[in-house]
Order: sequence, then C-alpha cells, then structure tokens
Amino acid sequence: MCVSALAIPMGYDLDNSRNMQVFLAGIEGRAFRIAQFATGNRDDALELVQEAMAKLAQNYAGKDAEEWPPLFYSILQTRIRDWQRRQTVRNRFRTWFAWNEDEAEDALEQYPAADSSEPSTRLENAQFMTRLDQELSALPYRQQQVFLLRVWEGLDISQTAAAMQCSESSVKTHYARALQKLREQLEELR
Repeated sequence: MCVSALAIPMGYDLDNSRNMQVFLAGIEGRAFRIAQFATGNRDDALELVQEAMAKLAQNYAGKDAEEWPPLFYSILQTRIRDWQRRQTVRNRFRTWFAWNEDEAEDALEQYPAADSSEPSTRLENAQFMTRLDQELSALPYRQQQVFLLRVWEGLDISQTAAAMQCSESSVKTHYARALQKLREQLEELR
C-alpha cells in the first residue's frame, strides 16, 4: 500500500495533511490484517483498506485527529460488509452454474518471532501464532472484527461500537464470546 499516494483534498493545512499521512501509515498494516481475516484474500483486503483510506482522507481530513480511528474503522467495516454482500451474490451464481473456483490462497502474513533467540521458543511462538490465526479466522465475523478492533487496535467500547455501527452492549457481547472461544481453543497451548 502506498499511503503517500492518497490525495488529501485541497484547502486543508499542510500540518493536518501530514498528520493524516502519519495516521494512515501507522494503521495500514493492522487494517490490512483485519480486512484479510474478513476476506481471506490478500488482494481483496488490500483493495478494501486502500478504499477506506482514500475515503477517510477525502472526506474527513479536516476532522480532529482523535476522531480518525473510529471513522476509519467504520469506513473499513462498511467496505468489508459490502464486499461480503457481493461475495454472497457471486457465490449464489457460482453454485447455480456449478463453476469451480480455486481455493482462496492462504496469504496470512507471518508474525515476527519473539526477541528470544532460542529456536524452541521461536518455534512455540510461531505455532501459537499460526493457531491463533486459524482460530481467529474460524470466529463468526462480528466476534472476529470486534476482537481485532478491541485488542489489536486498542479501540475502547464506544469507538468499537461506532466503527462496527452497533450498540456498545453488542460490542461487549461479541468481545466476551470471542475471548471465551479463543481461550477454549488455545488452552492447550499455554
């Protein structure tokens, strides 16, 4: 992704434009992972994140910087939902016409190993992260996205609710269910 290629609308001060560029550069990797979990496809995830970044830069560059995270994730979540709707329609037609689609490639990025140079520790960490990726991918969409926004992005409950366009109680419920499921599935790896 190329954050510097995003156009900030004319009429905004240069400092605000720089702040927007810094903000987008800081979240692009994490946003990509969120979109990739939702889509299961690297190319679709890249496209969704770029669309969300462009929309934020075009429509909200004049807002205060503290408003950008929930706005961005709300835009990204809307893009993901739209993508999922399009996929549902496409899959209906594929099933009806019995077209064979190649399996989606497993493009999940590898997590960096822990600071430990001990090979056994690096192997355990890699195995845990691979398993975590699998379990996150298996979560229902809403639980997965709430978990990623709360844990990886550090959004609070109200910001997550705004990004997901749902109630705060819904965020709490999805988050609790995601935590419970992940703890159950990953218990043996502790």
